Amino acid sequence: MIISKMTKEHLSGVVEIENSSFTHPWSFDSFASEVDKDSSCCYVALSDDRVIGYAVLNFVLDEGSLLLIAVDKSYRRQGVAKALFTKLMDIAKEKSLSFITLEVRASNESAQAFYLSENFEVVAVRKNYYSKPTEDAVLMTKYL
Repeated sequence: MIISKMTKEHLSGVVEIENSSFTHPWSFDSFASEVDKDSSCCYVALSDDRVIGYAVLNFVLDEGSLLLIAVDKSYRRQGVAKALFTKLMDIAKEKSLSFITLEVRASNESAQAFYLSENFEVVAVRKNYYSKPTEDAVLMTKYL
């Protein structure tokens, strides 16, 4: 597995994983826009040049937001998310970010467990934040 900066050549693979992972997936154009932003860090995990996971971190001043992290279903629980997350945390430290925030569906217990294992704390709940199905968002923060 190789962790690499996301390019537009990766986007079809990224969007394929996105569409199979989320009920409100980002579009190809949304990813294309994010890849070009100076305020974003976008990375992919590759296996034999195939996109098997991706992550997007956005930052403003010293605040970071983990916007997305997803792994192809056939590669889950194999350390792909951990490798992507580690890369983003290295970048967060390089950029001297003070903290990283994220939102996760209340029902996504495996993602919450992963973030808790990475020293995120639950800081709030946004009622009925998600739709399809309607669900609360758990807000989590990691202080760096």
